[in-house]
Amino acid sequence: MWNASPTGPGIRKRLGALDRRLFKSVAAAHFPGFDHLLPRLSRAADNSVLWAAVAGGLALTGRRRMRRAATRGLLAISLASPVVNLLGKQAFARARPSIVDFPLARLGKIPSSHSFPSGHSASAAAFATAVALEAPARVAVPVAVTAGAVCFSRVYTGVHYPGDVLAGMALGVTAALVTRRLWPGHTVIGGARVAATAPLPELDPEGEGVVAVVNNAAGNDPCTAAALRKALPRAEVIETEAGEDLMERLKDAAKRARVLAVAGGDGTMNCGAQAALEQGVPLLPVPAGTLDHFARTLGLETIEEAVAAYRHGQVVAVDVGEVAGRVFLNTAGIGIYPLLVDRREDWERKIGKWPALVLAMADLLMRDSRPLELVVDGVRRRVWLLFLGNCAYESRGVAPTRRNRLEDGVLDIRLLTATARLPRLRAMVSTVFGGVGLSRHYLQWRADTVRVAAPGDPAGEIRLARDGETVTVPGPVVLAKRPRALLVFRPTE
Repeated sequence: MWNASPTGPGIRKRLGALDRRLFKSVAAAHFPGFDHLLPRLSRAADNSVLWAAVAGGLALTGRRRMRRAATRGLLAISLASPVVNLLGKQAFARARPSIVDFPLARLGKIPSSHSFPSGHSASAAAFATAVALEAPARVAVPVAVTAGAVCFSRVYTGVHYPGDVLAGMALGVTAALVTRRLWPGHTVIGGARVAATAPLPELDPEGEGVVAVVNNAAGNDPCTAAALRKALPRAEVIETEAGEDLMERLKDAAKRARVLAVAGGDGTMNCGAQAALEQGVPLLPVPAGTLDHFARTLGLETIEEAVAAYRHGQVVAVDVGEVAGRVFLNTAGIGIYPLLVDRREDWERKIGKWPALVLAMADLLMRDSRPLELVVDGVRRRVWLLFLGNCAYESRGVAPTRRNRLEDGVLDIRLLTATARLPRLRAMVSTVFGGVGLSRHYLQWRADTVRVAAPGDPAGEIRLARDGETVTVPGPVVLAKRPRALLVFRPTE
């Protein structure tokens, strides 16, 4: 009779023994000063308080790159922590190191939660890796050293085995890398192909004829308007606040502008593009939001770069998408995406964008969300998500983030259909992380139009999102392209 090989269990047994030996060696060691420093550092990292403080310090520098590093770090932690604490610890249920093996527990008492993987290590590695994706070495290295010390402290203080720490670190690094799927990093700035146009008549370098609208309601840095007034002293700078009709203010500004400058995130830029198109004036995007997908694709990441593009750059023509008389610069979506945006906006003002996004995802998973019944280009389907990109996006999946062109004349259409074999959880995971488990449930094609209606009631209302803002429109809706319709400033290559 054939006997199963003991190789697998034997390896696990040897690794477990090595893990315990390493634990005893580290936990029983005494390094000068560490008995006082490491327990304090370990306690400071409880509930990620240490990393929240570091993120706050980075944000207070006022530098956009540091604010991005802080935001990415907190986003990485918000992804890693639930995986470790709600899934990993419950799945493995490994006991903490025994007080008999290590009677001098330097934290005072052993935590009551399971040991594998280490939540402190996951958060530390997630934050440090995320910061390294954005910040220069002079900032990233001290953060990484601190994170390494926190990870080491979990073994030195006797509350984790080395294997717990290594597993937590691996999960943390993975979470940080996943944030690049949610939020493109520095490497995707600029480089998109655009259509050159005839040069504009000479513009005043101090901003005569520029009307700049700064949307303070979008959470802009209060220095944005001041920076524009200083850089372009002859420009007219208008600040809008919560409760004001942003679209009307933009339309009014565009009527008297030679150049319409718009400072805000992608939703604000969307409104600015609509106003600029209606008045036939070029748009100067001033990145001042959290994501700034459109401005970054053009190669603009800071206010200074936007001003330099106005003075020394070029005016180019880019495509816009259009639905129900409204334009979109990046993406439009029907299904899970607008639901996710609606839920996020409910909590965003109270807890911030990224925690609100995580909470919105959890809420959608717990609620009885159902796929939509839609007729897409004449074919009836049950749909989790219909994604439409303005121009072709790279990578497979229903949440792509990068384009190589802004004037190709097509919509990038991606459809995630629903069957009994694609439940809500997999649909959500695929929506956020790309082509995970899509197979035959995923369809992708390119066209210049797509028609969407509700079956049985073509005039029924359809909820959709455009560039992160949601709207309800009467059906049927036709999503189309306006090739090379919008003039925008971008840096010279």
